[in-house]
Amino acid sequence: MTKGRLEAFSDGVIAIIITIMVLELKVPHSAEWSALHELIAVFMSYVLSFVYVAVYWGNHHHLLHTVKNVSAGIIWSNAALLFFLSLIPFATAWMGENHFAQNTVIAYSILMNLCGMSYYVLMYMIMQCHSENAELTAALNTQRRKGILSLFLYSFSIGAAFINPMISQVIFVLVAIMWFIPDKNIKRLMR
Repeated sequence: MTKGRLEAFSDGVIAIIITIMVLELKVPHSAEWSALHELIAVFMSYVLSFVYVAVYWGNHHHLLHTVKNVSAGIIWSNAALLFFLSLIPFATAWMGENHFAQNTVIAYSILMNLCGMSYYVLMYMIMQCHSENAELTAALNTQRRKGILSLFLYSFSIGAAFINPMISQVIFVLVAIMWFIPDKNIKRLMR
């Protein structure tokens, strides 16, 4: 498989994920402004998840630009990442429809942890496949540290949801901000 096929497939899956999420925003049956009030939780969960999917897409895009050879490990770890990302519309809808209830936030936290772990494994597989490239290894090590911190925060958000789901939501926003700008080391390496 070529890198181009892997990128095209991944981009297609991510586009479908975003499309499915927006379909959960149901049109109110009333033209009154107050009808929109009932959709605030659904809309906020959509915005959070849209940002997450966009952040994953942007970082995934930069990560795959480092790939020269595609191994079976890269293919399967990429498939695992896409699988967990494809569950985001379900978790988003459940959380939004239930106004960020404790169990829904816990489930979302667990899913974010699984997405983070699978992204980390994809990075590891890329590093294994390109172990002779010291510059790439150094660039990805920076992302690995950020990935480990993200996994710690996602794990913390699971426990925090038992105390107050709002704490978990703040953690989600912090992790998204942390990953919002792709790693400059990878951009430098791509030049």
